[in-house]
Amino acid sequence: MKIDAEAAGFSQSRLERITHHFDKGYVSSGKIAGCQITVTRGGNVAYFRSLGRMDRERNKVVTEDTIWRIYSMTKPITSIALMQLYEKGAFQLSDPVERYIPSWKGQQVGVVKKDGSIKKEKAERPISIRDALMHMTGLPGFASPNPIDRGFNKAREAAGSGLTLEGVCELLADQPLKFQPGTAWNYGLSTDICARLVEIISGRRFDDYLESEIFEPLGMVDTGFVVPDAAEERFSACYRYSPGQAPELMDDPATSAYRRSRAYLSGAGGLVSTSGDYLSFCQMLLGKGELDGQRIIGRKTLELMTVNHLPGGADLSAMATGGFGEAGFTGFGLGFAVGQGPAATAMAGSAGEYYWGGAASTAFWIDPVEDLAAIFMTQLMPSATYPFRAQLRALVYQALAD
Repeated sequence: MKIDAEAAGFSQSRLERITHHFDKGYVSSGKIAGCQITVTRGGNVAYFRSLGRMDRERNKVVTEDTIWRIYSMTKPITSIALMQLYEKGAFQLSDPVERYIPSWKGQQVGVVKKDGSIKKEKAERPISIRDALMHMTGLPGFASPNPIDRGFNKAREAAGSGLTLEGVCELLADQPLKFQPGTAWNYGLSTDICARLVEIISGRRFDDYLESEIFEPLGMVDTGFVVPDAAEERFSACYRYSPGQAPELMDDPATSAYRRSRAYLSGAGGLVSTSGDYLSFCQMLLGKGELDGQRIIGRKTLELMTVNHLPGGADLSAMATGGFGEAGFTGFGLGFAVGQGPAATAMAGSAGEYYWGGAASTAFWIDPVEDLAAIFMTQLMPSATYPFRAQLRALVYQALAD
């Protein structure tokens, strides 16, 4: 990877503060096994460093082509895929999802009573495709104390391990919603619904669609739902935070579920990728939907996706039920968190930037004002263990030289 900090408008010496901070503060101290950081601006890679080990148990160092679990950094890719079909006139954002998944007709909202029982009431309107892109569906999700979530997860476990996107959507048809569609923001399964919509509308399996419409045109050769045998040596280990101890191995690359085909192609968090591959995706976004002559999404469609769609211009602190990680006081568009400016987020950056992260502490952001993108790769759960993202922002922006 060719690196030219000066051509990108950065001070090389001030960029080295990134190396010092993450090596001394996290890698050398043993808080994380390793990490990889990429900064690009104006078409030039300004900074790229691989620090520490991708597999502590086998003493394997992070290499340029290390493969990482990107978890929720899958969501922007899924959202782009669905909006490609929007550009073909295949649907409107206001379309009810039940038009494409008929079993969803007549969905009900669950009201949790004090005794933990659930009273069902009629939904005021159907879930729309826009709701799915925005996490405003009200669908149940991950394990939590909420009885609605518990009920769904019990049904999911009973269905077994062979569930597909179609199967989960059919399970959801019988589950009550946690709130009226469009009235709140709830992180969970919504982007998996987007992936299923891609399958239904395109008539193709989700992985096949991504390969031909996004990965192949962008040269993202190491991004997918499975790590093949030929790439096993490049696959990182994933760790869990253990207070006062070295990170605990939670997913060994040799035995990981990512080493075999899975029925469930999660559009919400199922992909692995490399820094180089995800850089191509980010450079496409900086190129207003195009990279090296390959148009992935239209300029105006991308603009539509990266403005705040929350009702009344609200931010996640006002709309979210449950957690929203490190997104902070920010808006949300169609698949991306949308920055409301440095004063709102209390972080260096620009109004109009957009971004997201993954469960294993990976992160990226796009700053169209500065023509800048940054990617952070590591493998530590949970993602909010350390303030990697805010720290990296400060370190990147302080190094600008123009």
